[in-house]
Amino acid sequence: MNTERNGARGTGFVSVSESAPGSALPARRDYKDTIFRRLFQDRENLLSLYNAVNHTSYTDAEDLTVVTLENAVYMNMKNDVAFLLDSRLSLYEHQSTWNPNMPLRDLFYVSRTYQGLVKDETLYSSKRLRLPAPHFLVFYNGTEEREERSILKLSNSFEYAGTQKEEPSLELKVLVLNINQGNNKELLEVCRTLREYMIFVDRIRLYTKTMELDAAAERAVDECIHEGVLSDFLRKNRGEAIEMSIFEYDEERELKLIRRAEYEEGREDGLKQGRLAAIKNLVAKKLEKGKTAEQIAEDLEEEVSVIEQLMENLSHKENN
Repeated sequence: MNTERNGARGTGFVSVSESAPGSALPARRDYKDTIFRRLFQDRENLLSLYNAVNHTSYTDAEDLTVVTLENAVYMNMKNDVAFLLDSRLSLYEHQSTWNPNMPLRDLFYVSRTYQGLVKDETLYSSKRLRLPAPHFLVFYNGTEEREERSILKLSNSFEYAGTQKEEPSLELKVLVLNINQGNNKELLEVCRTLREYMIFVDRIRLYTKTMELDAAAERAVDECIHEGVLSDFLRKNRGEAIEMSIFEYDEERELKLIRRAEYEEGREDGLKQGRLAAIKNLVAKKLEKGKTAEQIAEDLEEEVSVIEQLMENLSHKENN
C-alpha cells in the first residue's frame, strides 16, 4: 500500500492508494470505470456534491483529501469515492441496481481505509488514536422503484439463534438517496453535475427503448454536448464516455436478469421471501393508486403473471 500527503490542510491524515507491493507502477485496474466515478474524481465536482448533501458552503477544493482505494476490489467491485473533509471520512457510492449488501461492502472499504490512515501509528500505545467519523452514502438511480430516502443497516444481515434478538455489538448505517426524477429535488438543484448526470442517464434509457444500445449512447452523448449537459466532460471524453455508458447499461441489464432468475428460483424453493415481500408491498401501494396489473408489471419490470399472482394473494389476505 502506498500513501501520499495530499493537499488538504490541517487534517493530519494521508491519502491512500493500493498497488502491488514493491512496485513503482500504477495499480492495475481490474474494473471498468463509470461516468459517475469519473465525474466526481474532479475535486470541484466532489466539493459541490458534498456541499449539496451536507448544506455546507465550502469553496476551496484543496480542503478535500481524497482517500479512495485505487485498487481495492471486493468481488470485482470498487468503491467510487472516499475523501476527508471537516473531520469526516465520507464514502460515496453510486448504484443503478438495488443492493442491500452495501453496509457489508462499506465495512470492508472503511476498514481498509482506516488501515491506510493509521499505518504509521501503533495500535498498542496507551494513547487513543483519533479517527475521522465515517459517513456512508449511496446515490441510487435504478429503475426499480424505491423510497426517496432510506437507511440500510449492517445489523439487518445478522443472524441470531432462536427468535430472540440482541443489541448488535457492531453497526454500520448507509444513507441511500434516490436521485431519479422527482426525488431529492433540492439536492439535484444545488449540485449541477449530479443533475446533469441524471439528465444524461435518462436520455440513454429513453433511447434504448427504440434503438440499439451503441446508437443510443452515441446519440445521448452528442445531444448532451450540444445542449450543454456535461458538455465539457463529454466533449473531452466522448469515445470513453460512450464505451463506459454501454458497459454500465449492459451490466445493469445483466443484474436484472440475474435477479429475475433468483426470483424464479425463490418462487420454487422459498429462498427469496424477503424480495417477494418487498415486491408485494410495492404492488399494494400501486393498487391503492388505481394502477392495473399491466401498469404495475411495467413499473416494476416484472411479468404480468407474477403481478397477478401477488394481487390474488393480497386479495385473499384482505378477505381473510
